[in-house]
Amino acid sequence: MNLTISSVFPRKILDSRGEWTIEVVIKFSNGLEARASVPQGKSVGSYEAVYLPVDKAINVIKEFIEPKVKGRKLGEQKEFDALLVELDGTASKSNLGANSTLGLSLAYARASALAENIPLWRSIGNIYGEKPTRKPYLYVNLINGGLHAGNNLDFQEYMIIPQTESYRQSVEASVAIYQRMKKYLIEHLGAGASNLGDEGGCAPYFPNALAPFEILAKAIQRVDLPLKILFGLDAAANNIKKSSAELTKSYKDMIDKFSLFYLEDPYKEQEFEDFSALLKKTSSLTIAGDDLTATNISRIQKACEQSCINGVVIKPNQIGTLSETLDAVRTARKCGYSIVVSHRSGETNDGFIVDLAHGIGADGIKIGAPARGERVEKFNRFLEIEEELK
Repeated sequence: MNLTISSVFPRKILDSRGEWTIEVVIKFSNGLEARASVPQGKSVGSYEAVYLPVDKAINVIKEFIEPKVKGRKLGEQKEFDALLVELDGTASKSNLGANSTLGLSLAYARASALAENIPLWRSIGNIYGEKPTRKPYLYVNLINGGLHAGNNLDFQEYMIIPQTESYRQSVEASVAIYQRMKKYLIEHLGAGASNLGDEGGCAPYFPNALAPFEILAKAIQRVDLPLKILFGLDAAANNIKKSSAELTKSYKDMIDKFSLFYLEDPYKEQEFEDFSALLKKTSSLTIAGDDLTATNISRIQKACEQSCINGVVIKPNQIGTLSETLDAVRTARKCGYSIVVSHRSGETNDGFIVDLAHGIGADGIKIGAPARGERVEKFNRFLEIEEELK
């Protein structure tokens, strides 16, 4: 491509929690324009790349980064991201901020797809360098707890996982169960039970940690779908005060009663031995690292050496560029891990992660519940990609 960057324009926008974040617009020599906005988490691990305050990040982009990237050719993602990493000069993005670098990196990637007139997922796949051999399953967070809700649930996400590679069937099943669950909650707990958490799932008070799965099981039974639905849990244990022994008992109960399929961050991010012990006891459970691994190659490698997980959550904003995200995916694949691409609780209407999940052939994708505009946009993009495959 002979296109070059002519200008970079960062702006403040609101995320789904009403907090400020960044959108970056890159303009090119032929008038082409591409943008990307950056999500942010509330439950943030210690090993995630550093975010700068939004006003400072915008100033960094305008005063420091833009002069360095003006004139850069389009279509050189690895080189472009390497320049951002070099300009920052730290392992944690503490100088430029991961919010600054990610906005630029994703906007640049989207521009490449636009210039080639191909879907973004295909362009990402070309950059990744491997043809997808699978289609991601939806991991749908229907009941919110932890830091994402104002209720009494310690655990952060209660998920359903429809077992179909048809994106439309998966979305239709998720919506049907979600609507039936809401109706059940209102009938039994009152209208306030349908109030939503940060990720669009319902967030009422429950008598215990198993009750959300009991309600989801009833909703699934009443919908009577022609496909299997599995259960998943994001414990986000960094934010839970219970002991490892207490947590392990809760997980055993969930496995025994609900055949739990997926368990994310069951222990705190430094408790590798507890992860390993649980993995040895469970043969059919996917135990995924999020805060444990933080889309960070060295953390993924450490987890691999200690045989403590068999799945990894991938969040581009934890590392700060698309290229580093893809490097983390490659490292995880070498370890034989399942890959689950994930949104953040403070989201925007940017659906980049949906294209990312499909482009790399992820095993799963987390985009919340089919509610709230920033989540619905991603569900709709999920459906749109299936149409692009025809």
